[in-house]
Amino acid sequence: MRNAILLAVMATVGFSTAALAEGKKIGVSWASFQEERWKIDEAAMKAAIEAAGDTYISSDAQSSSAKQLTDIEALIAQGANALIINAWDKDAIGPAIDKAAAEGIPMIGYDRLIEDDRTFYLTFDNKGVGSIIAETIKGVLPEGNYAIIKGDPGDPNAAFLLEGMMEVIGADVKAGKIKIVGEAFSDGWKPENAQKNMEQILTANNNAVDAVLAENDGMAGGVIAALAAQGLVIPVGGQDGDLAAINRVARGSQTVSVWKDSRQLGKAAGEIAAALAEGTEMGAIDGASKFNGGEKGVEMNAILLKPTPITKDTLNLAIDAGHITKEMACEGAMAGVAACE
Repeated sequence: MRNAILLAVMATVGFSTAALAEGKKIGVSWASFQEERWKIDEAAMKAAIEAAGDTYISSDAQSSSAKQLTDIEALIAQGANALIINAWDKDAIGPAIDKAAAEGIPMIGYDRLIEDDRTFYLTFDNKGVGSIIAETIKGVLPEGNYAIIKGDPGDPNAAFLLEGMMEVIGADVKAGKIKIVGEAFSDGWKPENAQKNMEQILTANNNAVDAVLAENDGMAGGVIAALAAQGLVIPVGGQDGDLAAINRVARGSQTVSVWKDSRQLGKAAGEIAAALAEGTEMGAIDGASKFNGGEKGVEMNAILLKPTPITKDTLNLAIDAGHITKEMACEGAMAGVAACE
């Protein structure tokens, strides 16, 4: 079985058995482990790295730009042959990026853009995620008062998600069919900050909010807590496929969670890092294409994976894939959810 896995990895990223025997160190710098999904990413990433005969070493910046800068430098000092960086603040870690590049260490910007052509960008199509959230909510409520709960202002993904949302609802906003009655960034993507933002929006509008576009599931949970305190149940969208969010979809308090299968992303990162560590050029990575959607328009090598919307009608997709058990997904489910019947 192990040999089959190794052969599959070699076929995917194109490196030799000699390289496998050598073994490399793949350093991973995590921005923060506050979101449940990062642990899922890590397990898949570590498995792929070890399947390639390499060693996984990591650090957690704990939501600190300064710590992440020193973390990356420490991973370099430990002999990392490639780096996977889940950036907390893309600008603050610039000196570490320069140091890694100077030492010839290839880098992957993992799920968060580091707009530097010396890094490979690996993520899900976050603009597409924003579009799916907005399309799903608009499908349920094509007109009315919308609130938008955005992520951390320092994370480019917050802008990508908003861009995707506005591509869907922008024309209706201009036409007056949809009115954005509140829009706020939530520092650190924290649910408690999203809840405070939602409370303020509800107060400012005398609770006259008909739908909410939240940029992730943790924040959607904070939004729903604020709504519940006012006795409100309205369409709410989020993303990440958090287990609690999928259950909220079944219960009817959340309309959609756009599932970015973290196992796919983590596995891809581990395989790509192994290939880069062995000298494969970024442009030669299987599936790579050019991306220049950042603020600076820097052209980079990238892979953008396709996400999956989980609604009451597609709940079975997450269950069938083994992402969540039926029991966990369906606890307290409302009537009419086919996967729970």
